[in-house]
Amino acid sequence: MHRCWQNLTTTRFALRRAFPPPVLTAIETAIRDSEIRHGGEIQFAIETALDVRDLCRGATARAQACRAFGELGVWDTARNNGVLIYVLLAERDIEIVADRGYRGRVAEEDWRAVCGTMREAYAAGRFLDGSLAGIDAVTALVAAHYPRKEDDSNERPDRPLIL
Repeated sequence: MHRCWQNLTTTRFALRRAFPPPVLTAIETAIRDSEIRHGGEIQFAIETALDVRDLCRGATARAQACRAFGELGVWDTARNNGVLIYVLLAERDIEIVADRGYRGRVAEEDWRAVCGTMREAYAAGRFLDGSLAGIDAVTALVAAHYPRKEDDSNERPDRPLIL
């Protein structure tokens, strides 16, 4: 019941309060700066809340993140190294979905640790700090396995997407 209440009462106003245009711009800049340091692709997506249909079918933040990963085409990179940072604002839940190029390279615990860092900051209302810390941590993980190459191009938009 609590979960339903969270999702049904979190509005676009809450989204604008947590992620106003200057915060979205700072996230975009952080992703752009990050991708100069490695050959991976980072996509940041924010979903305000789950709709009634998704709640009734028992959708989880993880399932929604995986759906977004596919629908947004984060998987469609030349080196199979896209990473989606997905935020479900209503539940203050963060999920990271990494493409198959990270399998056997980055442990699930490492991705979960990044999510935990972000969740902690978000719980305190520090959405900018949490987002930037998450991007920095993902950058370190990506750079360790996909150093930048001369022919790397920006395959994903740097601007956070509002779902």
